This record gives sequence, C-alpha cells and structure tokens, in this order.
Amino acid sequence: MTPFVIAIILTAALLHAVWNAIVKSAADRTTTMGLVALGHVIPGAIMVLTLPLPNAESFPYILISTVVHFGYYFMLGKAYQHGDLSVVYPIARGIVPALVSLWAMLLVGEVLPLQAWIGIALIAVGIQLSNWKALRSGVGRSALLFALGTGICISIYSVFDGIGVRLSGNTLSYWAWGAFLHLFIAGFVGIRRRKTLTELPLKVWVVGLLGGLVSMAAYGLVLYAKNFAPLGAVSALRETSVIFAALIGFIFLHEGNWIRRLGAAILMAFGVALIGLAV
Repeated sequence: MTPFVIAIILTAALLHAVWNAIVKSAADRTTTMGLVALGHVIPGAIMVLTLPLPNAESFPYILISTVVHFGYYFMLGKAYQHGDLSVVYPIARGIVPALVSLWAMLLVGEVLPLQAWIGIALIAVGIQLSNWKALRSGVGRSALLFALGTGICISIYSVFDGIGVRLSGNTLSYWAWGAFLHLFIAGFVGIRRRKTLTELPLKVWVVGLLGGLVSMAAYGLVLYAKNFAPLGAVSALRETSVIFAALIGFIFLHEGNWIRRLGAAILMAFGVALIGLAV
C-alpha cells in the first residue's frame, strides 16, 4: 500500500467524520440522513448521464450494495433512537475492519499478514477508547443490537463494493451508479417525512445536501483505494473517521477528555502505520 493510497483513505475518513458531525448536530437525524442520501442522488444522476456504463458484471454488486445501504440507514436510525451517538457509533464502526477482513478472506481470498491484523486490532481499540466514558455508562440491549446490525451492514456493502468496483472497468461509473441509487433511500425518507419537508428551513436543506456531497466524495475516494489495496486494510484505515470525529468534537465542540482522545489517536496512528507497512 503506497503512501498515496493511505493518504486517500485517510482523507475519506476525515470527510466521513465531517458529514457524521453534520448528522450529529441535526435536530431530526432521520430527515437529515434522507437529505444526505439526496445529496448523493443529484450529482450521481449527472454523472450517470455523462459517463459510460460500468461492466455488466458489476451491476449485481451495485444493486446488492444499494439494498444493504438501505439496511444500514434503517439500522443506524433505529440505533440512534435507542442510544446516543457516542455509544452507537464506536460499536458500529469498531467491528467493521475485522468483519471486512473476514469476508474478504472468505469471498476473494485476501489473507492479511499478522502485522496487519495487529494494526486492525489497535484501530478497533482506539475506536472504543475514544468514546470510553460513554461506553462505560452502559449500552441498552436494543441500542447494542441495532449498532451491531449497522456494523454488519457496513462490512457487507464494503466488501461487495470492493469486488464490484474491481469488476466495473470504470471506478467513476461505479461510483456514479452507487450514488444515484441512493434515490431509493432518499425517496423512502421523503415519503416518511413528507408532511414536514415543506416546513424545513432552507438552512436544513443546504446543510443536509452539503453533507451528502461530502459523504459522496468520501465514498468515491474509498472506492478508488479498493482497486489498489486489500479490502480489510482499506476498511481499517477508513474507520479512523471515528478518531477524526472525536477530535472534531474536542477541538470545535469542547467535548470529552483530551488525554483519552489523544491516547486513542496515538493507538490508531500506530495501527495505520502497521497496516501501511504490512500490505
């Protein structure tokens, strides 16, 4: 894995932390996530109309990813109904790198060296440490189940997107179709929230759509990286978004203990270095 690919994945992680901070600050997270999905659809539609089709072999993966993304949004929304973001998010994201590495080993034969697995473990520990105070306060059964369901959904679409983009013959086209098919997610939320959409302030629309553009950019960078690096390693580096989110919360929102979060950042940095040197 080259420094350039690592930089791309870490940039995607930072962008992901930014759009999650947008959702976190929203009064109505379900509606905001619908607007985030819509923020994928608009540029995705323009790209679909101007780019060639991806290879036919990749379309089943695009469709499966779309269905699993729907499950991801549903699970995440339910998890936030039963638990705080600071509890749900580290659980959901913390299990993803190991699961993606496992699925990649079973489905495409990508076997990571021990050093990479140690790096993945350090990142997972760092994720939990970054929100340790909230996790110690306890996790309700429903919040735990929906958080685990969210993580499983993330791991599944991460692997299918990784396989699909390699078969597509055109990363931009795969990215465009994956973004455009967020139409079903945005449409579902729009139907559920149709009575309140017309009453939303312009600022909410702008912030939600901007979050979608940021999320789409992060999604595209990760897809690009999956062409050049093992899926488990990409996923592990991608989950550093949690520490970026924690640092954003500390620096700009004055949240949390800086010593604990600095320790988590150092652990995750070691994890990133180990993975980068191993694959």
